[in-house]
Amino acid sequence: MQIYSKITGTGSYLPPNKVDNQTLAAQLAKEGVETSDQWIVERTGIHARHFAERDVPSSELGLHAATRALEAAGKQAQDIDLIIVATSTPDMVFPSTATILQNKLGVHGCPAFDVQAVCSGFIYALTVADAMIRAGTAKTALVVGAEVFSRILNFKDRTTCVLFGDGAGAVVLEASETPGVLSSDIHADGRYRDILCVPGNVYGGEIIGDPTLKMDGQAVFKLAVGLLDKAARAALEKAGLQLEDIDWLVPHQANIRIMQSTARKLHVPAERVVVTVDQHGNTSAASIPLALDHAVRNGQIQPGQRVLMEGVGGGFTWGAVVVQM
Repeated sequence: MQIYSKITGTGSYLPPNKVDNQTLAAQLAKEGVETSDQWIVERTGIHARHFAERDVPSSELGLHAATRALEAAGKQAQDIDLIIVATSTPDMVFPSTATILQNKLGVHGCPAFDVQAVCSGFIYALTVADAMIRAGTAKTALVVGAEVFSRILNFKDRTTCVLFGDGAGAVVLEASETPGVLSSDIHADGRYRDILCVPGNVYGGEIIGDPTLKMDGQAVFKLAVGLLDKAARAALEKAGLQLEDIDWLVPHQANIRIMQSTARKLHVPAERVVVTVDQHGNTSAASIPLALDHAVRNGQIQPGQRVLMEGVGGGFTWGAVVVQM
């Protein structure tokens, strides 16, 4: 019998501290940085983002999202036999955030590891979990994207600090007799590593380099739109589908301009694009599962519908996944 994997539950979580553009602009003004709600909205489509408290790590955000996904799937934590966490802001250098989340869930023994592909991380993690379920090495996987990007922002650089926020999203992926994850297409090209990076490290207990996010916004935009289009079309071809067969596009919630440009290239009408970036900004690996959960819970995405998810991130990494809910 052919084994497939299927999303049976979604969950998400945003920390309670919601910071709108006016509040952020006032805070930045104290640092001598000038910006405004109008400036941010016109360039990004973002109206607000959420920041976690200082003592709240990625695993804690992931725990809330995972718990909600498990509830939606009708599963207990003990049913999980694989945990993959996509994050670029881990709790520690090691162990992995996935093992910390595993312990918080009260689960012991199953494989748990992190995937680091920045904003493409959830696409990568879902692809890996799907492959492991199809291979028979797991039956019920928890795939989480969790980030506290506020920790790595330079609040004197208005071109980046207004873009990002904290949050988590999760899905339960189960072995199924019917297709769920239909195809995926993932890539990376390290030649472009410098256009989006955090060029810092730790040596002898000291920070070497700069531990804050650096981005060449124009270079990212030009690269992202073309690569997302190619990955989406490749994933659809692998699934034997046409663009008109897709019910919903759930893009990485990076910037409304990138999302709109990608949708136009794919000829996906605006009413079939899930947009949540306005309320939580770019949450990196968490953004796609956050948006997916939002659309499922508000009744946009229905069981049986086909969803195209896609993302790009530092590395440079990119990819797309086609699922039937």
